[in-house]
Amino acid sequence: MLQAILDSITKPSELSALFQYKFAPKSASATRHQQSLERDASKKRCYGFLNMTSRSFAAVIQELDDGLRDAVCLFYLVLRGLDTIEDDMTLSLDRKVELLRSFDQIIYKKGWTFNENGPNEKDRELLVHFDVVIDEFLRLKPEFQQVIANITKLMGNGMADYASGEHRENTAVAKIADFDLYCHYVAGLVGHGLSDLFAASGLESEEIAKDKDLSNSMGLFLQKTNIIRDYREDLDDGRQFWPREIWGNYVDKFSDLTKPENKLKAKYCLNDMVLNVLNQVPDVLTYLSKLRNQSVFNFCAIPQVMAIATLALVFNNLEIYQRNIKIRKGEAVKLILESKDMDNVISIFRHYVFEIARKNEATSPNFMDISMSVGRVSYFIAKYTHSFTFT
Repeated sequence: MLQAILDSITKPSELSALFQYKFAPKSASATRHQQSLERDASKKRCYGFLNMTSRSFAAVIQELDDGLRDAVCLFYLVLRGLDTIEDDMTLSLDRKVELLRSFDQIIYKKGWTFNENGPNEKDRELLVHFDVVIDEFLRLKPEFQQVIANITKLMGNGMADYASGEHRENTAVAKIADFDLYCHYVAGLVGHGLSDLFAASGLESEEIAKDKDLSNSMGLFLQKTNIIRDYREDLDDGRQFWPREIWGNYVDKFSDLTKPENKLKAKYCLNDMVLNVLNQVPDVLTYLSKLRNQSVFNFCAIPQVMAIATLALVFNNLEIYQRNIKIRKGEAVKLILESKDMDNVISIFRHYVFEIARKNEATSPNFMDISMSVGRVSYFIAKYTHSFTFT
């Protein structure tokens, strides 16, 4: 908390948000949730795994309404288990592909656990105790189980295709289309599954589940932003998700973007990647405008405003080639508190899109394309500002 205060010392609105968030009383939903966990040790362990694997998503998941919260928690844990297998570079390819292609069946096997992950794999403990997750998954309503199993099957097979060499060159993603497909498998399908869960819970309409393109864009916007931000971490771990079709226009080798003599090329390449992500913004805002349940809106909006803030942070920012950078905690908390309705979300997106426009340099080879993309987003925001309503 002290470091967060120091980071935001010149930002009074962020300091106010930090203290407001720190001392805010728990919502009625969160209170009921905590009380239910005290009566259910198995479920409590699952939420413990949720907190262990993702503090950011854990917070928004636990604010969901009672009829949806457990399903989304288990959906996240199942996919986190799948992702932990995909990420582990110590597993043999054959074993990894076998697990990825069968994980939708594994989640129905009571007592199944897995201890073959490398000792440094950060979420290996989840799989070591995965029997707890399976027990809770099997307690969900059948319609929730079906959604989770279906997305797990699609995602597992997509991950296996990439792991075995399809859609990439050696360890690199080749084409922009391959990049989009990879992001669809690991994030767009999450959007599909969440929309299906929202509709199955009765908290949102069937229309939300039917529009797969919008759901896909919700996932792609988050995933692509994270892939840009995580350049250095992925490079150090031997992973390469930026498409060669983009970075190959600037350097011969992916790691060359870190070299001092390539600073200008690296900046142009980075902004080319940001340009690719900006195209998802209209779909993101359209999806959010269709939501009617407050807890679902908060759950969906918060990650998206964090992503647009991160996109503005990484634009023109060569630090991403040296370290993982993040928005200030005070800024993040301020965004959380402000993302309660569509009008505020529109204002947040407008602010950060204008920030990207402000940093766009006329000397960049992508200046016109970025300006046009910003213009399209700005036009979309202006056009729909007065038509978006939240009831």
